[in-house]
Amino acid sequence: MYTILIVDDHSDIRRLLSITLGKEFKILEAEDGVSALAAVRHHQPKVVLLDVMMPGEIDGLQVLEAIKADPATCATLVAMITARGQVADHDDARARGADAYFIKPFSPLQVVTWVRSHLK
Repeated sequence: MYTILIVDDHSDIRRLLSITLGKEFKILEAEDGVSALAAVRHHQPKVVLLDVMMPGEIDGLQVLEAIKADPATCATLVAMITARGQVADHDDARARGADAYFIKPFSPLQVVTWVRSHLK
Protein backbone atom coordinates (compact mmCIF):
# COMPACT_ATOMS: atom_id res chain seq x y z
CA MET A 1 0.00 0.00 0.00
CA TYR A 2 1.38 3.40 -1.00
CA THR A 3 1.81 6.14 1.60
CA ILE A 4 0.55 9.68 1.08
CA LEU A 5 1.53 12.62 3.27
CA ILE A 6 -1.03 15.41 3.56
CA VAL A 7 0.46 18.71 4.73
CA ASP A 8 -1.87 21.58 5.58
CA ASP A 9 -2.30 23.81 8.61
CA HIS A 10 -6.10 23.49 8.30
CA SER A 11 -7.36 20.29 9.89
CA ASP A 12 -10.52 20.31 7.75
CA ILE A 13 -8.45 20.06 4.55
CA ARG A 14 -6.36 17.24 6.02
CA ARG A 15 -9.51 15.44 7.16
CA LEU A 16 -11.22 15.81 3.76
CA LEU A 17 -8.23 14.41 1.91
CA SER A 18 -7.67 11.67 4.50
CA ILE A 19 -11.26 10.49 4.19
CA THR A 20 -11.14 10.68 0.39
CA LEU A 21 -7.82 8.85 -0.01
CA GLY A 22 -7.73 6.69 3.13
CA LYS A 23 -9.59 3.74 1.66
CA GLU A 24 -6.88 3.09 -0.92
CA PHE A 25 -3.71 4.50 0.61
CA LYS A 26 -1.90 4.78 3.93
CA ILE A 27 -2.30 8.37 5.09
CA LEU A 28 0.11 10.48 7.15
CA GLU A 29 -0.60 14.06 8.18
CA ALA A 30 1.48 17.09 9.08
CA GLU A 31 0.41 20.63 9.91
CA ASP A 32 3.64 22.52 9.23
CA GLY A 33 6.77 22.40 7.11
CA VAL A 34 9.15 21.14 9.78
CA SER A 35 6.99 18.15 10.68
CA ALA A 36 6.36 17.53 6.97
CA LEU A 37 10.07 17.22 6.24
CA ALA A 38 10.55 14.93 9.22
CA ALA A 39 7.72 12.70 7.97
CA VAL A 40 9.12 12.64 4.43
CA ARG A 41 12.56 11.63 5.66
CA HIS A 42 11.26 9.00 8.08
CA HIS A 43 8.38 7.45 6.08
CA GLN A 44 9.37 8.26 2.48
CA PRO A 45 5.83 8.61 1.12
CA LYS A 46 5.19 8.17 -2.59
CA VAL A 47 3.07 11.35 -2.72
CA VAL A 48 3.03 14.58 -0.74
CA LEU A 49 -0.03 16.84 -0.95
CA LEU A 50 1.39 20.14 0.22
CA ASP A 51 -0.08 23.52 1.11
CA VAL A 52 2.04 26.51 0.11
CA MET A 53 1.20 28.89 2.95
CA MET A 54 1.78 27.45 6.41
CA PRO A 55 2.81 28.91 9.74
CA GLY A 56 6.23 28.26 11.16
CA GLU A 57 9.81 28.29 10.04
CA ILE A 58 9.37 27.06 6.47
CA ASP A 59 6.59 27.31 3.92
CA GLY A 60 5.39 24.74 1.42
CA LEU A 61 7.66 25.92 -1.38
CA GLN A 62 10.70 25.48 0.85
CA VAL A 63 9.47 21.99 1.77
CA LEU A 64 9.06 21.23 -1.93
CA GLU A 65 12.60 22.37 -2.68
CA ALA A 66 14.02 20.28 0.18
CA ILE A 67 12.18 17.16 -1.00
CA LYS A 68 13.33 17.56 -4.59
CA ALA A 69 16.94 18.41 -3.60
CA ASP A 70 17.44 15.29 -1.47
CA PRO A 71 18.55 12.24 -3.50
CA ALA A 72 16.61 9.98 -1.11
CA THR A 73 13.31 11.77 -1.75
CA CYS A 74 13.68 13.54 -5.10
CA ALA A 75 11.41 11.03 -6.88
CA THR A 76 8.55 11.74 -4.45
CA LEU A 77 5.52 13.15 -6.24
CA VAL A 78 4.52 16.52 -4.82
CA ALA A 79 1.21 18.21 -5.54
CA MET A 80 0.69 21.71 -4.25
CA ILE A 81 -2.79 22.40 -2.86
CA THR A 82 -3.17 26.11 -2.21
CA ALA A 83 -5.34 29.19 -2.32
CA ARG A 84 -2.66 30.95 -4.36
CA GLY A 85 -4.19 30.88 -7.82
CA GLN A 86 -2.02 33.32 -9.73
CA VAL A 87 -0.27 32.00 -12.83
CA ALA A 88 3.05 33.23 -11.44
CA ASP A 89 2.54 31.12 -8.28
CA HIS A 90 1.79 28.04 -10.37
CA ASP A 91 4.83 28.64 -12.57
CA ASP A 92 7.05 29.19 -9.51
CA ALA A 93 5.92 25.91 -7.93
CA ARG A 94 6.48 24.02 -11.20
CA ALA A 95 9.95 25.55 -11.55
CA ARG A 96 10.79 24.32 -8.04
CA GLY A 97 9.71 20.78 -8.92
CA ALA A 98 5.97 20.51 -8.19
CA ASP A 99 4.31 17.70 -10.11
CA ALA A 100 0.81 19.19 -9.87
CA TYR A 101 -0.93 22.32 -8.63
CA PHE A 102 -4.49 22.35 -7.26
CA ILE A 103 -6.22 25.59 -6.27
CA LYS A 104 -8.50 25.78 -3.23
CA PRO A 105 -11.37 25.21 -3.21
CA PHE A 106 -10.45 22.04 -5.06
CA SER A 107 -12.36 18.94 -6.04
CA PRO A 108 -11.29 15.95 -3.91
CA LEU A 109 -12.16 13.73 -6.88
CA GLN A 110 -9.68 15.66 -9.02
CA VAL A 111 -6.92 15.04 -6.46
CA VAL A 112 -7.81 11.35 -6.11
CA THR A 113 -7.81 10.93 -9.89
CA TRP A 114 -4.37 12.54 -10.14
CA VAL A 115 -2.97 10.38 -7.32
CA ARG A 116 -4.40 7.18 -8.81
CA SER A 117 -3.09 7.97 -12.28
CA HIS A 118 0.44 8.48 -10.93
CA LEU A 119 0.58 5.45 -8.63
CA LYS A 120 -1.04 2.68 -10.60
